[in-house]
Amino acid sequence: MKSTIAVFLLIILSLAAKGQILRGTVLDADTREPIPLVSVFFDGTFVGTSTDDQGKFKLIPGTYITRPLSISAVGYVSHTLKDLQFVKPYTILLARDLYEIGEVSIAGKDVAKKRKAYMRIFRNEFIGMSRYARNCHIVNEEVISFDYRNDRDTIRARAHLPLEIHNNALGYHFFYHLESFEFVKKTESVSYHGSIVFTHDFAWEGSKASLYKRRRRSVYRGSSKEFIRTLWKDGLKSSGYHIKDYHSGETLACKDAVREDESGRKYMSFQGILQVQYYNYYSKLDCLKKEAYIDQDGFFDPAALIWSGKMASQRIADFLPYEYSAGR
Repeated sequence: MKSTIAVFLLIILSLAAKGQILRGTVLDADTREPIPLVSVFFDGTFVGTSTDDQGKFKLIPGTYITRPLSISAVGYVSHTLKDLQFVKPYTILLARDLYEIGEVSIAGKDVAKKRKAYMRIFRNEFIGMSRYARNCHIVNEEVISFDYRNDRDTIRARAHLPLEIHNNALGYHFFYHLESFEFVKKTESVSYHGSIVFTHDFAWEGSKASLYKRRRRSVYRGSSKEFIRTLWKDGLKSSGYHIKDYHSGETLACKDAVREDESGRKYMSFQGILQVQYYNYYSKLDCLKKEAYIDQDGFFDPAALIWSGKMASQRIADFLPYEYSAGR
């Protein structure tokens, strides 16, 4: 009875949110002048907008009302709004990004040679090396800058404009707001931070719809997105997934890793490392916070849940929007 009431309340809240509009104004933190053309969006979705000449925006969040809202502008530090409400319009102050990268510190042929080598590594680690990565392209690679002033073992990159990416393998066009990228050669470890807003889905037009559908499904199976969705709906038994406590080897159920609150929202609440098995593939999920919000469409807090193993090998070329449904 309790779970039925919680689900009912969640549905009511979602329906109410669909008819409401988030409003706000984005200003320069120093001058208090409005900033036009600021991207305002929900990370990993098609839901987004831009500010007008007065720095104002309005956006219907729909079912994403429980999610963080990303605000990103060229030359400014990105900002995230959490616990969204409709009580009054937001006023967001963006601080200027004073970070300078050292690409100009080396001149001539040395820059061209290093940039070519670094860009190859960047593509492999950011776009990925999966079967579909070769058909996923960054349209504006010239906006990427590398830091040549640091140690030779670490490659760092930034982008002064959003990366425009065309994924011809899966049929998506999107922008990635890259805030940081770091690759350590010695350990071959990579980390990057940013946010995605999808702008076009090519599966709705042309003759490649069935091809895109097959490819998307193959990428989705065994992904972290499918796993989180499976956990959320308590569907481990029929999914091909199995989870264990990595240190003790104890087999776990969904209820051992997920907590549901009174409103029907769910959180990863396992303290430690989960071993995730999907048929013959193994991954590890390190839960860094006491609780991490997860959603039914596969969303999770990337700062709270860290992947390694098979599920960590997927990169931007294999990223599917949260609107994706395996049934289409």
